[in-house]
Amino acid sequence: MTDTNEAMPEVPQTVRTAAALVSLEVLCLLGGAIVLLIMATVRTTTRLWAALAIVGFALVAAAILALCARGLLLLRPSARSPIILVQLLALPVGYSLGFQAGRLLIAAPLLIVAAAVLVLLFTPSARQALDRVL
Repeated sequence: MTDTNEAMPEVPQTVRTAAALVSLEVLCLLGGAIVLLIMATVRTTTRLWAALAIVGFALVAAAILALCARGLLLLRPSARSPIILVQLLALPVGYSLGFQAGRLLIAAPLLIVAAAVLVLLFTPSARQALDRVL
């Protein structure tokens, strides 16, 4: 059992901001999944299964990111690695969308949020709060 008198460590502002940005990504994933689901059911498509698979993938990704954002707020070191991985994957996707596909209005927020989360999680206060004791 843990002692109830122990104070929870203070969550640094950088970690709180990173968790808020990841939560924003979760909301965007949920919104995208809903839009895709509506488009797939309203329009005639020969690949309904593919659209539903993408919706399912987006929902699973949103759930995992939501759990990781909560983990950041609880200062769980294990929450940092999946979030960093997702942000590192978002950078080339955002680059491809923005500069190769010409969808800069979609890519710019993706790139800005991914870069911001990475910077926030590598600040000294975030690293100190989230580092594992070996």
